[in-house]
Amino acid sequence: MQAREFHSRVSPKGQITLPAEIRRKLDIKPKDVVVIDFEKQAVRIRRKARIQDFYQSVPALDPPRTWEEVEEIVEEEIAQDAAGVEEMIEEEIAQDAAGKDLQ
Repeated sequence: MQAREFHSRVSPKGQITLPAEIRRKLDIKPKDVVVIDFEKQAVRIRRKARIQDFYQSVPALDPPRTWEEVEEIVEEEIAQDAAGVEEMIEEEIAQDAAGKDLQ
């Protein structure tokens, strides 16, 4: 893809107008926030992600679950994580004790 060059005047307030073609390609709508990066005398403009960009990006639970079921699953996972941490601590204590026995 060949780079295109666009021209825009800077207003007295320091504003520029993004050409319509760029706004279309970047899906920039009125009131959108853009991110402006400056590096090595170059400016890069991109549209900041919108919440709609992520809508349904994670598939729904299959099968669907009630909120109570989701909370139960979370509690189980937290308990499993805690058990794993406890096991790691016990292993470290045993290794420390074994190392002191050798000294």
